[in-house]
Amino acid sequence: MRIMGLDAGEKRIGVAVSDPLGYIAQGISIIKRENIKELKKTVSDYNIEKIVVGLPKNMDGSIGEQGKKVLDFIEELKKEINLPILTWDERLTTKEAERVLLRADLSRAKRKKVIDKLAAVLILQSYLDSQRTKS
Repeated sequence: MRIMGLDAGEKRIGVAVSDPLGYIAQGISIIKRENIKELKKTVSDYNIEKIVVGLPKNMDGSIGEQGKKVLDFIEELKKEINLPILTWDERLTTKEAERVLLRADLSRAKRKKVIDKLAAVLILQSYLDSQRTKS
């Protein structure tokens, strides 16, 4: 069962997909937020059975303005894709992605090109790891 992980930003969406056994997340693309058709194609191409969307929360656990935008995006997505869609706490995921890319000594321009995809990988991998520890 493949699972898709999304890091939904205001302009771009980082996309990651799990391996068929659900152990490893791999970044596959960054798409423009308004391009739901490309997401639908990815769902079909990879035989996705579930989607995990990172939900940004405030440090106190409340949902702020960006979190509300992500919840609105999920409602749009549910109208187009008939799969289980769940949220996953993504607090500090983008910051962690930034640290990883800084350690890799990537230029600012290169970091900007891949940070959303790496954030999607971190969100999905966190979800996959939590599912294995439940088993």
